[in-house]
Parts: sequence; C-alpha cells; structure tokens
Amino acid sequence: QVQLVESGGGLVQAGGSLRLSCAASGRTFKAMGWFRQAPGKEREFVAAISWSGGTTYYADSVKGRFTISRDNAKNTVYLQMNSLKAEDTAVYYCAASVLFTGLLSEDSGYDSWGQGTQVTVSS
Repeated sequence: QVQLVESGGGLVQAGGSLRLSCAASGRTFKAMGWFRQAPGKEREFVAAISWSGGTTYYADSVKGRFTISRDNAKNTVYLQMNSLKAEDTAVYYCAASVLFTGLLSEDSGYDSWGQGTQVTVSS
C-alpha cells in the first residue's frame, strides 16, 4: 500500500492559480493521478503521470490550464492549476497505481488514495 498526503488547496478567485502537492510513501508505484469530486457529483479524472517515463494524461476539461508533474527524488506529484474556473471547485484527491494494470483515467486503475484537499474558486 502507498500512503498519500495532499496539500496546497485553498480559496482562489476565478482566473487565479494554485499548486497542489501529493507526497507518497510506502510501496513503490508505477503511476500517480489526480481526481476531483464536487458536492453531489461523482469523482472524475483530472490528470495522471507515469512515474518512470513521465508520460502525462489530461481530462479535456483541464487541458491547457492544468499541468501535472513529479519529483522522483521527493516521491511527490504536483498539479499546477492555472486560469481556474468556478467549476473547478471540488475536493481534489491524489491516487497511486502500484501495478499499472488498469486505466489511469478511471479510479479503478488505482490502488491507494489520499485524504483529499479542498479547492474553492470564487467567481
């Protein structure tokens, strides 16, 4: 199992930026991703990155605005969020895939989840 701790959430005005961090510990993992869940809605995929090669994947709703990256030495994944919109308001969760056998755009492709960090965008 991988232990994940998110940080960096907060309140920001529309058009502003935030950077989320997720520090991992425990088992070795192959990929990490970010998901988000707004009140009354299902959890949805945001972005993912393979740990060794650094290949990135993005949901259409965040392409061109969000950037996922990782620091292998720190076992940390980041989500740089720019040009934030009110509809980006959600609890953001990081996730780790240990075996990398599933689809990284689906929550079923991950083994471990963080506790979540709140992002609120005011319009």
